Amino acid sequence: MDIDFPLVLVVLTFATGLIWLADRLFLRKRRMAGVPSDEDAQGTEAEQPKEPYLVDLSRSFFPVLAIVLVLRSFLVEPFQIPSGSMLPTLEVGDFILVNKYAYGLRLPVAGTKILDVDDPDRGEVVVFRYPEDGRTNYIKRVVGLPGDHVRYRNKDLFINGDKVDSRFVARLPPMELRRETLGDIEHNLFLTLGRPGGSGEGEWTIPEGHYFVMGDNRDNSNDSRYWGTVPDELIVGKAFAIWMHWKSLTSLPSFDRVGAIE
Repeated sequence: MDIDFPLVLVVLTFATGLIWLADRLFLRKRRMAGVPSDEDAQGTEAEQPKEPYLVDLSRSFFPVLAIVLVLRSFLVEPFQIPSGSMLPTLEVGDFILVNKYAYGLRLPVAGTKILDVDDPDRGEVVVFRYPEDGRTNYIKRVVGLPGDHVRYRNKDLFINGDKVDSRFVARLPPMELRRETLGDIEHNLFLTLGRPGGSGEGEWTIPEGHYFVMGDNRDNSNDSRYWGTVPDELIVGKAFAIWMHWKSLTSLPSFDRVGAIE
């Protein structure tokens, strides 16, 4: 069963905050009602009532939870790459940072945009919620913008009738490494040697408020070629940096891949 971590974080933050606030406004006064004043307690040791365990726990955890909620909801959120669909740009086990305010501020859980900042640009790597379930986080590269006409034929990409520049770099069997230019962004991509070019071919006109996304591992990516465009309301943020690589629990974390994402 998948755990909705943002929902859990919101619930815990509000629950601990409400318990702490209720104690400050009401419960603490009741506990202190039976404690003698300083004048009445002269010559005796007045025993202070013990703070309930749940109140003590909430008071300790609420500030931490609140800071984490604000940071991951509106500023930066970490993600782990689970598949090879973005090779060679991102490897399985890469831990990345996603800018949550690059495309506007959204309410946690609901995803409602409360402040417009900017729109995704061609060539940027974005994290979004999978349109077919609205929950699973995917990461791909933006290829088509609202109003664009995208065509993919024989492993060549065309945008608004113009062929996207993609030049050969090296043969790395079973892959061919190429260098592609999308807008102002140059990035590497993989094509599988010996695989026919028919997979994922087609033509698409991108509706307003939607984006066409593809993986850099072109022949091994489940993307807009197969399930359609990504609505703006499902976009989580812009991936901008790798901060750690940790492939599995049986391996040691590595920081050799730390750096910006092209």
